[in-house]
Amino acid sequence: MADAAETIAVGHARQELLRLIACAQSAFAKAVSVARAGTCVREIGRVVEREVRANQFSVIRELGGHGIGRTIHEEPAVPNFADPAANQILTAGLVITIEPIIAVGSGSVVLGQDGWTVRTEDRRPSAHYEHTLVVTDHEPILLTA
Repeated sequence: MADAAETIAVGHARQELLRLIACAQSAFAKAVSVARAGTCVREIGRVVEREVRANQFSVIRELGGHGIGRTIHEEPAVPNFADPAANQILTAGLVITIEPIIAVGSGSVVLGQDGWTVRTEDRRPSAHYEHTLVVTDHEPILLTA
């Protein structure tokens, strides 16, 4: 299995939206730079959140990355903030997704009546950037980029 997502602007987008998309991508890049064997999963979330806040956006805390293998969503959960519960240590060969999901507004979300659709509670724009990678002792191997 593999998992990937990318928000793209179609047509003429406002600068704020282009900045939001660029921030999701830069948060991903910073997270990948710390995704090494021996690193605590929480560190991925810490660098994502730091980048997002520095750009004056919000992390959507209810959504994040995950382990992936025989099923699409496996352990560990890979949050986009420094979650104290995210204490698993990354190991070489572990396959995970890193997926900053961020918003212009508060970052609070609601689930639609269909039980699937998620939107920001304040209806402000959001962006998502995700790839699947293999953790190694050095730079991770990006499988979906």
